[in-house]
Amino acid sequence: MAIYQRKNAGIWYADFFADGQRVQQSTGTRNKREAEKFLALRVSEAQRGVYVKPVHVPLGELWERYFAYAKTHKRSWRRDEQMYASLARFLGNGTLDSITPLSVEEFQQGRGQEVSPATVNRETALLKHMFNMAERWRLYQGTNPVRLVKFLPENNLQFRTLGADEEQRLLQFAPPYLRELILFAVNTGLRCGDLLTLKWEDVDIEETRLSIIMGKTRRRLEVPLNDTATEILTAKAAVKHGPFVFYNPATGDRFYDLKLGFKAILKRAALSGITWHTLRHTFASRLTRSGVDLVTVKELLGHATINTTMRYAHSNHEAKARAVAKLPTCDTPVTVVPRKAKKPKTAL
Repeated sequence: MAIYQRKNAGIWYADFFADGQRVQQSTGTRNKREAEKFLALRVSEAQRGVYVKPVHVPLGELWERYFAYAKTHKRSWRRDEQMYASLARFLGNGTLDSITPLSVEEFQQGRGQEVSPATVNRETALLKHMFNMAERWRLYQGTNPVRLVKFLPENNLQFRTLGADEEQRLLQFAPPYLRELILFAVNTGLRCGDLLTLKWEDVDIEETRLSIIMGKTRRRLEVPLNDTATEILTAKAAVKHGPFVFYNPATGDRFYDLKLGFKAILKRAALSGITWHTLRHTFASRLTRSGVDLVTVKELLGHATINTTMRYAHSNHEAKARAVAKLPTCDTPVTVVPRKAKKPKTAL
């Protein structure tokens, strides 16, 4: 019973006997201590007669099982489907035991050239959960390779907002159905998912407010409506079509994804670095710049804690300046007397 490394390969392999037969199995790690733990676990399984020879399951086969699970248990299964496409593009359809911490890190580096660290981390987290489920379903044995990989640092304090001219360009090049969605997002701060699932039963035009259950946190959010948002809803109420406020004019059903349409607008408007979430950032930043306190911004955005809202604290410089200017001043003039310079000590 031992662990060893093959020539020119950093992965440790376990060598042991099970049911009278010699087994040589990859531990899936370059860490000697983790490899020793792997060997000890396999030996223990062999001694107890519960060792099962690993099945070489392709990543695509695991995804099919995982996708069926996600559609039943996860609200974000459509997002999982999009993220897996990126994983498959980089990792291919090799077997699970061929995916190592090194290949996961190479995925992070390559994908990081295309998208933000936050997106890379969400996709890496999906892969980690898929391996966890593979262990539960006995489709994979060994150390989850993602557990040995560090997630990328995320700078949540940096975010993009729309300038007034950029907003006008977006609206100028947007078709009518997207124009009203963009305006509504900028004036309510709703997440894209909450916009697309907004139903008329959540709307009270007379009281000018929304009352929704947020899809991300499942918390109830009360959203007051300003004049622009109210005008949009009033116009749409006159021609209601089904239970959803915003619906796809081509299908008559609710929207499921706005990415392609939004990308087309950005291309026509010659704008870059803008996502749908930029509209939510714009809503929050405009509030703070107008002097709205962060606690109120937190409630309007539906954040669970003030820590998430604090990212917008640096964007209300004008409000801070107005606050400092309100400080009372002293009527008594203050004279600043310069201090006398010390005389240098004379040598004895």
